[in-house]
Amino acid sequence: MALSFDFTNMMAGALPPGAGISGEQYAASADAFARAHAAVHARTHDLGFLTLATNVPLLAQSLAVAERLRGRFDDILLLGIGGSALGPIALRTALCPPRWNELTKEQRGGHPRLHVLDNVDPATIEAMLARLELAKTLVLVVSKSGGTVETMAQYLIVRDALAQALGEEVAKQHIVLVTDPQVGALRRIARDEGITAVEIPANVGGRFSVLSPVGILPAALIGIDVQALLAGAAHVTEQAQSPELSRNLPGTFAVLQWLADTRHGRSVQVLMPYADTLRDLAHWFVQLWAESLGKLKPDGSSVGPTPLPAVGATDQHSQVQLFMEGPKDKTVTFIAVQGREHEGRIPARHADFPELGYLGGHSLGELIDIEQRATAGALAARGRLNATISVDTVDAWHVGALMQLFALATAYAGELYGVNAFDQPGVELGKQFAYAMLGRAGSDQARAEWDALPKPDPRWRM
Repeated sequence: MALSFDFTNMMAGALPPGAGISGEQYAASADAFARAHAAVHARTHDLGFLTLATNVPLLAQSLAVAERLRGRFDDILLLGIGGSALGPIALRTALCPPRWNELTKEQRGGHPRLHVLDNVDPATIEAMLARLELAKTLVLVVSKSGGTVETMAQYLIVRDALAQALGEEVAKQHIVLVTDPQVGALRRIARDEGITAVEIPANVGGRFSVLSPVGILPAALIGIDVQALLAGAAHVTEQAQSPELSRNLPGTFAVLQWLADTRHGRSVQVLMPYADTLRDLAHWFVQLWAESLGKLKPDGSSVGPTPLPAVGATDQHSQVQLFMEGPKDKTVTFIAVQGREHEGRIPARHADFPELGYLGGHSLGELIDIEQRATAGALAARGRLNATISVDTVDAWHVGALMQLFALATAYAGELYGVNAFDQPGVELGKQFAYAMLGRAGSDQARAEWDALPKPDPRWRM
């Protein structure tokens, strides 16, 4: 069990003249990384994600709830947004059989389906509630603050539907709240009404919370090996104790992307797994990277790379044309899965057709691996920076390792860019305006600011 990282195609020697990160630039970044490493690991008390993988009492909370509820429900409905939804979705896609929610109960090994509502589109919520048998549905309400407007709106609608279908007292037994240990509306509701609640540690932010009960509880409920998931994350965390760039995989990933952006104008950073099971991991990474690094620096200047998800080989027939011949503003990081060369044997038919005959005797696993390597080589030949993370297989250990790799890399990148990777001030003003328009108490100042904004100009309407 291991991850490997080949960044040959990020470096100047492997690319056409004038392209790539020079050996001198990479070596000179070692001191900057050592400072970033020291800054991150000095904050272990504040950065709770660093210790989630070894937090035994926290894991016990999720396992106890999962064990108590085992066999009682056919469906899990998770209410959340941002990191509260993207992490559980990525885990389900990666670690459950494909199209999990369409399988029969027997095919799911008796485990429930997992549905995630991550928006407030009324049509989606109405359709979901119409489809579910609420008497056999468990609702997970995920909000650390207990005040996330979208999740609270979902909660009020779903709680009312449960109460109407089952009665108020029985409805409480169909709800688990995942929230702050001490504060917030959901914690108060848990205390006042005796509803089961599990903790998101106060020092763990939403987009870094997948290895807390945010991801671990729903994963445990649908039968994912959460202990293996945490073991993979713990392995990466242990290896990342080294301040030496050449021995720290998350640090190397962060430094290469930072150098590519700030020294070579590669401000768009693509994550492209060659596995359908990792498709949603790329979407989870997008939020992690974007919300953590797109910031104003203390001097008022803006920084932050733009992450872009892709999936191979599908996007070879859409986005790769842009990656290959569009602006030279991108890096591509592939995730390759090893050991699939015997999976999906291709039959030998139509040998007299040149377009088909050569495929017989090969396999789909071999084909997708060759396509990844061919795409990486083609990009390099055109001076397009790329690297490949390889995993032995897509299982809980390796997914946990990948998630912790990207979480640590994000923390290091924040230090390299000179920003706080753990806040999100850019989304707060929009939240305050929304609160003001909805009439939330304490929003008078935001309401005044909203009312002072220029009104729509009829000259610019069609």
